[in-house]
Amino acid sequence: YQYLSRYKRKKDLDRFLFNPEKTEGTDKECLKLLLEFCGRHNPSWMELSNFTHFLNFQLSKCEKSVFCSPAVGEDFQGF
Repeated sequence: YQYLSRYKRKKDLDRFLFNPEKTEGTDKECLKLLLEFCGRHNPSWMELSNFTHFLNFQLSKCEKSVFCSPAVGEDFQGF
């Protein structure tokens, strides 16, 4: 939710630090955002579950990637 929320508001995701301990938004806001980004019209709960698991997996890999780390600085901005 934190990434999708910031992405929708066009916030800088390069300097965003994900905080799993911090709760943002309401359940209703989260569901609305997931439905918006899921890419399916009227998705089932299984489709939403698959979408969130896949997104979480991709974002976790991205956070650990050397290409997305502060070490590369401005060379790969937005990557």
